[in-house]
Amino acid sequence: MIRFVTGSTFKKFAPFALALLITAGAQAATVSSTFALTGSLTVSSTYAITGQATMANVYTGNGTFTSSPFSLTASTVTVNYTITVTAGNTLTGTFTMPIGALGGTATGSLSITGGTGSYAGYTGSFPSLTESIPISGTSFAVSFSGSGTVNTSGGGTTTPVPTIASVTDGASYTANVAPGAFFIVWGTNLFPGSAGVYPPFPWPTTVSNGGKVTFTPVAGGAGTDAFLEYLGAGQINAILPSTVAAGNYNVTVTNGTVSSPFVAQVVASKPALFTQDWSGTGLAVVQNYVSASETDWDRLTTGVYSGSQSSPAKPGQVLIAWGTGLGAWAAADNADGVFHDFSTSESIAAIVGGVSIPVAYAGRAGWAGEDQINFTLPNNVPTGCAVTLQISVKGVLSAPVSISIAPSTSATACVQPGYTTQQLQALDQGGTITSGGFTLDHGVTTAPSSATTDFIAGVFSQTSGYQLSSSGAQSPILATSGSCVVTRVTSTNSTVTAGHSTSFDAGTVTLTGPSGTNLNKQQLTETGNTYLYMIGTSGSGYPVLANGSILAGTYTLTGAGGTDVGPFNTSITIGPPLTLNNPLPTTVTESAGLTLNWTGGNAPDVVEIVGDSGTTSGTGANQTTTVTGFLCTTTAGQKTFTVPASILTWLPTITAAQVAADTANGSLEVLSIATPATSFNATLKKDGSTIPSSFSSITSINGPALYQ
Repeated sequence: MIRFVTGSTFKKFAPFALALLITAGAQAATVSSTFALTGSLTVSSTYAITGQATMANVYTGNGTFTSSPFSLTASTVTVNYTITVTAGNTLTGTFTMPIGALGGTATGSLSITGGTGSYAGYTGSFPSLTESIPISGTSFAVSFSGSGTVNTSGGGTTTPVPTIASVTDGASYTANVAPGAFFIVWGTNLFPGSAGVYPPFPWPTTVSNGGKVTFTPVAGGAGTDAFLEYLGAGQINAILPSTVAAGNYNVTVTNGTVSSPFVAQVVASKPALFTQDWSGTGLAVVQNYVSASETDWDRLTTGVYSGSQSSPAKPGQVLIAWGTGLGAWAAADNADGVFHDFSTSESIAAIVGGVSIPVAYAGRAGWAGEDQINFTLPNNVPTGCAVTLQISVKGVLSAPVSISIAPSTSATACVQPGYTTQQLQALDQGGTITSGGFTLDHGVTTAPSSATTDFIAGVFSQTSGYQLSSSGAQSPILATSGSCVVTRVTSTNSTVTAGHSTSFDAGTVTLTGPSGTNLNKQQLTETGNTYLYMIGTSGSGYPVLANGSILAGTYTLTGAGGTDVGPFNTSITIGPPLTLNNPLPTTVTESAGLTLNWTGGNAPDVVEIVGDSGTTSGTGANQTTTVTGFLCTTTAGQKTFTVPASILTWLPTITAAQVAADTANGSLEVLSIATPATSFNATLKKDGSTIPSSFSSITSINGPALYQ
């Protein structure tokens, strides 16, 4: 059995794992900082400056800068100032500037001589500031900027009360924590000052100022202090001792004062996998075993990225995943060189694209709180650039993340529909893909009663290589036949989505349609930088949410421009919707194949026939659903298509009794996509780059189906 727990493999990973769990900070009392002031100079009989000042690594946000009046009596002006961060918390000092700074730009300096409240005793020096006060007419704008150092060891006269916002595991950042695992306390004023502290290993339960994190049973009893790995104002990273039993706990943080308790649940095990962008979702921290001297980081393409050899995984290859939370093992809570394989006594598996794979090793790998999971991909493993990966411990599933798996042992890149190998390489090199899309959707539901739903939805978003699972097509491919493909995905109630992307604000977006649609500069609703408007609904027993409808004709979409995206204007013309000659079948006999016939639509429109069948097991947070689906593609002009039996037989057969018991479900859908979609460009304001975007239209006919 290969364990990979000694030598270069582990040494290579150890610093990477720790980096996932910390934020910027420094252990020393003197921190590097940058100072910036934006304000104005007022003139009466004397001069004074007011404005907003930032001081990186010293305080968060803006402070209010005020100077004492000064007079112009020499070639160098020295002025006293005060920066008020919050009530009672100030920094004081002096700044100097040549007289030439009045009316132009010059080099001066700023010093910190003291403070009050949290900043009492602080000192600092910014010896070379760019100082600019261009005077033109009655305009007296002020800007100072430069770098320096600040000594934060003064201590402060008061200690703000810490406040806990949440307690999560240290990998997926979701609620509930496990003994023996990394966890994070999130909040404010958790540790004095803005510079983080990394206690030396072996990690203590208390640091010099009395700082600690304590778990006390809600039901009563003695508290247990956690092992502290990092302490900062906004988060504390720690390991929960294995002696803490499952149950509900009052969590408190002490930083000189004690926080109010925050109730958190401790569970026996909570597997969670580290991710490469530290977000808790997307591409996992996984190594692909190539040889005894080479273990590549799992990425989309083969190459050296960020100084490390990387490649996609291959069918039949051994993989090494890294995470936390497999279970309690007291000997490893605060020590290195400890190894324990939980798989010898617990039921543990890796779930890759819905396929359960036994593990060769799962447990401590020489480092406190950190678990290593080794498993071998089967030769017929689902492949793709964002195949889901989860770890199951006694039926408890980790939140889904993703891994990249090439289609063959000789391939040097994974395959993701809609992406070229060059695009995937660019993503591995730190690039992003920005796109926009708005879709008119006319949906007809055939059973159990007929209903129609018309709406428009859209978003401008940016995706990185780590979060490719957000861009769609993330289900692993099981089989292909002609123009049909079969995929499978497994999910659990206790998990979060396997990826996210950044969405952008485009301001007010309106839609105007042809006569009869009731769409005349109708404003779309924006929620979290995504856009949606319900155009119309109808049908027996179906709530009427709007009175419009999608009809044949021209639709114009206009964006006023917002915080992130500039103005845009585009339009699309759609024809009559596709109509099936016969109703969708509610029962599909897999061995007989499935033939559908239709009329309408424009001849080049893409037609997709989609079906799925899934089963559910377990209850509550451990409820798991596995869905297998197919997608077949043709064009509207063909007017007919047969889904072959070889595709349908991949879907699990289900019965009406299972559906009634809510342990299985199936569906069938036909979609007609207007082709070509309208392409348009918008502008990303932060860098002036172009956002390639599309305006499209879809007609869908869907209903429930039993596959037998």
